[in-house]
Amino acid sequence: MNPFKDFFIDFQRCIGCKACMAACAECDTHRGTPMIQVEQVDPARSPQTVPMVCMHCKNPTCANSCPADAIKKDENGIVHSSLKPRCIACRNCELSCPFGVPIVKDDIQLMQKCDMCFDRTSVGKKPMCATVCPTGALFYGTHEEIQQLRPNSKPVNRWRFGKQKVETRVYVMVPHDVDEMVVDSPEFGQTGAGSILDSERDSGREFL
Repeated sequence: MNPFKDFFIDFQRCIGCKACMAACAECDTHRGTPMIQVEQVDPARSPQTVPMVCMHCKNPTCANSCPADAIKKDENGIVHSSLKPRCIACRNCELSCPFGVPIVKDDIQLMQKCDMCFDRTSVGKKPMCATVCPTGALFYGTHEEIQQLRPNSKPVNRWRFGKQKVETRVYVMVPHDVDEMVVDSPEFGQTGAGSILDSERDSGREFL
């Protein structure tokens, strides 16, 4: 039986405690470096924070733009960090990712990012971040489980960045009348959670 389940993010539940970052840093494969980030959406106007992990795109632009073929997506849809023997630290992955997730570590000349705690999820365990989130902003389980826990919202994994359409393995929880996350604003060109949430708010679509 396939041990992998799905990962869900509920942005509105994040309280900025950074327990997820502390737990992620404890993973043996990361060696003290968290692969999840908690970002402020707009510090001048709101205390809202959001967790950002790799969204594990079904057609990952980071892998497609890698000239060394160092970034691989496995049969379970998980996009892994770059392979050390192949990575040339060119930063193409950093520039191409619409979510701003990959980071090239200068000290080791290697791109690292969230791999959905592959060492844990491949044996049926939850990712470290999802085990410690006190508000349920990060959830790892089945669609049936999340629908029971969040009856007033639904999971969506389709995004639109201008003309680029992206489908992800990771889902975000949104109101029932939202079918895709639209990032198309005057600030388009920014990456990360701040620009994503700002774009949704400016378009009048309230999902927080």
